[in-house]
Amino acid sequence: MSYIMVDIESDGPIPGDYSMICFGAVLVEPGLERTFYGQLRPISDKFIPEALAVSGFSREQTLTFPEPTEVMNAFADWIYHLDIDRPHFISDNNGFDWQFVNSYFHHFTGRNPFGFSSTNLGSLYKGMVKDTFQTFKHLRKTRHTHHPVDDAKGNAEALLTMKQQMDLKIRL
Repeated sequence: MSYIMVDIESDGPIPGDYSMICFGAVLVEPGLERTFYGQLRPISDKFIPEALAVSGFSREQTLTFPEPTEVMNAFADWIYHLDIDRPHFISDNNGFDWQFVNSYFHHFTGRNPFGFSSTNLGSLYKGMVKDTFQTFKHLRKTRHTHHPVDDAKGNAEALLTMKQQMDLKIRL
């Protein structure tokens, strides 16, 4: 299994009613050099200004982004061309990120290359340290900027640290 760290930004809390604005992904491996970034045109007229503001884009800017079908097909191609074992989705908040990526893959490409499951990085860390009040975020090196590639890289750095320094048994 090969882990791909994903982070998304949206203009609301759920796919369909609201839109995924952009997302980033990084193959979790030393160097973290293989990344993907996509911006997507909104699929709904609805948006929450405060949620959209987190992405750093205006509504007018998002309306010029590429069609989701184009971006999701490019993302699927990127995953395929990584030439890796079974890709596995992991994110800081997989309950949020996964719902958008899974929905968009099924809606715009007909299938999700990640299959039907994902992993939550925060929960993995809490289990490792046996404390549900702890957070992994101090293990990030890349600053959390809300640019999804930066955020995915920071989270991937944390996972690599968990493997290298905390003896997490994981095949990357």
